[in-house]
Amino acid sequence: MRTCYSSKKEDAIEEEDEEEEEDEDDGDDLEVKEENGVSVLNDANFDNFVADKDTVLLEFYAPWCGHCKQFAPEYEKIATTLRENDPPIAVAKIDATSESALASRFDVSGYPTIKILKKGQAVDYEGSRTQEEIVAKVKEISQPNWTPPPEVTLVLTKDNFDEVVNDSGIILVEFYAPWCGHCKKLAPEYEKAAKELSKRSPPIPLAKVDATAETDLAKRFDVSGYPTLKIFRKGKPFDYNGPREKYGIVDYMIEQSGPPSKQVLALKQVQEFLKDGDDVIIVGVFKAESDPAYQRYQDAANHLREDYKFHHTFHTEIAKFLKVSPGKLVIMQPEKFQSKYEPKSHVMDIQDSTESSAIKEHVLRHTLPLVGHRKSSNEAKRYSQRPLVVVYYGVDFSFDYRVATQFWRNKVLEVAKDFPEYTFAVADEDDFATEVKDLGLSESGEEVNAAILDEGGRRFAMEPDDFDADALRAFVSAFKKGKLKPVVKSQPVPKNNKGPVKVVVGKTFDSIVMDPKKDVLIEFYAPWCGHCKQLEPVYTALGKKYKGHKNLVIAKMDATANDVTNDRYKVEGFPTIYFSPSGDKKNPIKFEDGNRDLDHLSKFIEEHATELSRAREEL
Repeated sequence: MRTCYSSKKEDAIEEEDEEEEEDEDDGDDLEVKEENGVSVLNDANFDNFVADKDTVLLEFYAPWCGHCKQFAPEYEKIATTLRENDPPIAVAKIDATSESALASRFDVSGYPTIKILKKGQAVDYEGSRTQEEIVAKVKEISQPNWTPPPEVTLVLTKDNFDEVVNDSGIILVEFYAPWCGHCKKLAPEYEKAAKELSKRSPPIPLAKVDATAETDLAKRFDVSGYPTLKIFRKGKPFDYNGPREKYGIVDYMIEQSGPPSKQVLALKQVQEFLKDGDDVIIVGVFKAESDPAYQRYQDAANHLREDYKFHHTFHTEIAKFLKVSPGKLVIMQPEKFQSKYEPKSHVMDIQDSTESSAIKEHVLRHTLPLVGHRKSSNEAKRYSQRPLVVVYYGVDFSFDYRVATQFWRNKVLEVAKDFPEYTFAVADEDDFATEVKDLGLSESGEEVNAAILDEGGRRFAMEPDDFDADALRAFVSAFKKGKLKPVVKSQPVPKNNKGPVKVVVGKTFDSIVMDPKKDVLIEFYAPWCGHCKQLEPVYTALGKKYKGHKNLVIAKMDATANDVTNDRYKVEGFPTIYFSPSGDKKNPIKFEDGNRDLDHLSKFIEEHATELSRAREEL
């Protein structure tokens, strides 16, 4: 069943449309209109309409949604049929793009979304969008003796936790708090995933723990925030790093339920890894599945399975080719990444006393070649280390271009061997065109450019010149000695910045936001964002409210035109608001409350402010 999803841009446009209509008289909103037998509800009249009704069928739609338009005639037929029921059952629709309060209240994220309201409680409809099936489901729920089916999600307490978890080959456990908004949002998706996974053979159970009631369990598994999800395999905990909606949870858990390492049966497979591979090659060599070393290897692989492909073999011919005996872990790089400056393989002897944590450390230590290939697909998992020295050019390891690609990579290798404390990589200039442009190198005129990406989001560009090993070595040496100035994308520094809300640009981020003597509330916004425009008068009022507090700064920054020069302040949507406390600038607190009004923002400030001084600044 297909569903339309909204984008941030569309939400922003829709919100702008709403702003233009704010002056209209909304008194008519209380009146419930009908279109072809379907009641039209909005934020103003919804509660009054459903208050005295046992059962109501609801459709949340978007005017632009093709699936909604296609469904409209069918929905009108459904309304006609249910009106003739005894007693009649109300059928209504809500434009989720304009009635945002209702859309948020019922967690609507796609269109059309169908829900059945039973005595005020929403029941998700998950069947096909046909008259026959929807009418049957509504009639079933409208029966006086209907009760919701019991939850499939298991409820765990200190009394049954160990028994259930230790007996499960794999189980997903959510540690939640009853008051937590994110937990409430996750709950219906989690239950839907639990239903879906319960149908598998064997089933994959999902469970939950009220961490506020089961404090010993929460402490035992280091639960410090809500919701915290953990995968348990025969009682051993592993972090859950997957999606938080039904189908994402289902797909992730199905993948996690399989073995973490794939068996290699033929020598040819290993030879192909070396010849054609594009990532680190990890192979464990063992006598048999009963080998204790194999079990330890599997445990370590389970911890790292999302980031690496693990393999194992019991084949003597492969062991001979790798020049190892059973009980060994071999890590190699594909031939294209090997060099005379580094060993062809890194071998670890897995003994009875070897901990899985030691195996993990061995894998992580030898993941990267001396100079690897940074790509958009691997930069997050392979090249997040800082400092990172990147050399940009036309990188292409296909047969026709491999010689030219390796020519420049070999020059980088000459330098990388002398700076083992830094990570080096080559990157295709077209794949990272935006990054190259932000570094000021897109118009350099040089075939090869270089930069260093440092901790805290700082970046350093090598002056455009004829590229060779000596030039790169001089650049890296200057960085090591602290002689380089970082590149910062920035709007001009405002000449007059005495308003209630201080304007921060890339060049002033450190001096204003990272000022260790002041608490700073910083809003990162985008000029096109409708939510940001809606927040602006509230944020200005907030600035005026606290203008007299000399140790507190209310600030904003256009994150589309300026660099955020500290990577602790991650901006993944607009607006994003952080409180940056004095004396602890590396641990900003993100404003997570969906209510961005004056009262909630004020409460957030006063909860985290280190010192609210009432002495007014001298003019």
